[in-house]
Amino acid sequence: MIEKSKSGPDSNAEVPDFPSFSAKANVWFIDEVLPLEAALMSFLRRSRRNKTDTEDLCHDVYVRVYEAARKQIPHPTKPFVFATARNLLADRARREHVVAIETVADLEALGVAVDEPGPDRNVAAREELRRLQAALDRIPPRCREAVVMRKVDNLSYREISARMGITEKTVDGYLTEGLCILADVLYGERPQD
Repeated sequence: MIEKSKSGPDSNAEVPDFPSFSAKANVWFIDEVLPLEAALMSFLRRSRRNKTDTEDLCHDVYVRVYEAARKQIPHPTKPFVFATARNLLADRARREHVVAIETVADLEALGVAVDEPGPDRNVAAREELRRLQAALDRIPPRCREAVVMRKVDNLSYREISARMGITEKTVDGYLTEGLCILADVLYGERPQD
């Protein structure tokens, strides 16, 4: 339940009515949290595809912040409020990505190949691999070897150093040079051959 506050800097501010909370938490909420509402709403609008539930999200953030204040008033306030908002958004995103088991069962009953990409995705993936191979071919051989060991084989600098018989500093240099060349070839502004 929301009720109008009768004290604080903004007499029209809405504050959740939780009678079990102390007067200190009420004053803290009015003085420290409510002034952040415009920035919080802006943050929530930017962070969500569905803009219609922003007010509900803001209310949920207020509830979480208020519940935390019941145990101990958080300081500093602003980072705590925005961390709470980020955590709430992350929780919502996780829940939205959960697929009901009935949906999966229905797809299986229809004989739909869920995991297989279509022909257009296969062609695009092959083209992307060709571009990557062409970019790798432009890297000097020792740099390419280090890049492949790090990015494909997921080896540490120490492991690459041991396999190539070079220092970790040299590995770092090879990786820097190789990745710069890759980035330039794949994403640079110059036209590619």
